[in-house]
Amino acid sequence: MICVFVQFRCTPGKTYEVADAIYDREIVSELFSTSGEWDLIAKVYIPDGEDVGHYLARELFDIEGISRTLTTMTFKAF
Repeated sequence: MICVFVQFRCTPGKTYEVADAIYDREIVSELFSTSGEWDLIAKVYIPDGEDVGHYLARELFDIEGISRTLTTMTFKAF
């Protein structure tokens, strides 16, 4: 599995609805609200053999109220 972190910017007033919808999909390991430019950050494990972009687009990015995302890939360094 590949671990990625996805940050979400939400339409004003929709953060709680977006967070609920993300949890309803049952694919995130952890989900946090954040301060700053982004409203939420999720830790997601991508199944082996899946294309990261296609997987996230299919499973998460169609949620109403998401205005922008930023995905950070992780690599085993240690």
